[in-house]
Amino acid sequence: MNLKKSIALIVFLTLGTNTMAQDVHFSQMEYSPLTLNPALAGANSPLQVIVNYRSQWRSVASPYNTIATSIDARLNEKKRMKKGIFAMGMSLYQDQAGDNRLKTNNVNLNLAYHLILDRNNTLGLGIYTGFGQRTISAGSGTWGSQYNGLSYDPNLASNETFNNASFSFLDAGAGVVYTYNDGSGYMTQNSNRSFNAGVAFFHVNNPSYSFIENESEKLYMRWSVFVNGKIGLANSNGTLVPGIYFNRQKTSTEFLYGTYYRFTINEGSKVTGRIKPFFFSLGLFHRWNDAVVAKTMLEWSDFSTGFAYDINISRLSSASRARGGFEVFLRYNMSSSSNGSRAKIR
Repeated sequence: MNLKKSIALIVFLTLGTNTMAQDVHFSQMEYSPLTLNPALAGANSPLQVIVNYRSQWRSVASPYNTIATSIDARLNEKKRMKKGIFAMGMSLYQDQAGDNRLKTNNVNLNLAYHLILDRNNTLGLGIYTGFGQRTISAGSGTWGSQYNGLSYDPNLASNETFNNASFSFLDAGAGVVYTYNDGSGYMTQNSNRSFNAGVAFFHVNNPSYSFIENESEKLYMRWSVFVNGKIGLANSNGTLVPGIYFNRQKTSTEFLYGTYYRFTINEGSKVTGRIKPFFFSLGLFHRWNDAVVAKTMLEWSDFSTGFAYDINISRLSSASRARGGFEVFLRYNMSSSSNGSRAKIR
């Protein structure tokens, strides 16, 4: 490891000690809906299943890998003349960080209700409760006490003591989401306008988050605000898909903003359904003081897949050589039209 990379790694680990209790995050936040806002369960489709994978900091240290999956569904989708939509969801993720294989496993259950204000607007409330577990493999790490003054000696004791190499905790939170949908998605008009906006609060119970029974170390509450949507460009085959996402957890802040440009390759047949809609999207986003995020996405019928790559522009860029991390998702999103309900928002 060269000098620049060694210095950057020390900076990275120093920063990591101050952000140890941060949540996992994805650059494609809109496609990890239940980690963005629990009220997104059932907000935009009858049934949605998503798998996400992210790997980062591979060029600086041992990679940080996150895999997540979620499912959400409406419970009363086929009921006519309903005043609201009931929905449930479940999300799971595993995050592994660094040489010590610090793992966080989490499973959450969501319940949401979306009040139908009129044919274009809904207002939803969602809550979640969950269970988490953290584990660490201290023997796999490299500790400062194992340097003998000249070099690293793995035979030296680490002098690190953990009361528990594994612990569990309960978690809870809530969120509110507003959705709006109006207009025609046909290429001849392409006047569709749809928006989602919401605010959420995660870890409202501030569970204990320490391996050494330190009661002052908590999983601090994270609050999340977002706005995203689709804006059809009239009389064209293009649609703007902008998004703004803000997260705050104790002293850590994440601000991501940008837009996709979505090309309609094939609009699909609206009556017979024999010809499936096909879209291709390119996106460029910016995470403040951290990275430029390039994104691409393919959508065919009810299936889609997306890829994102973080180009690091922070003070670690000299060591990371601008390589922050990559991310991919796979998604099944049942179209509302195939389920006999009102036009889908997203």
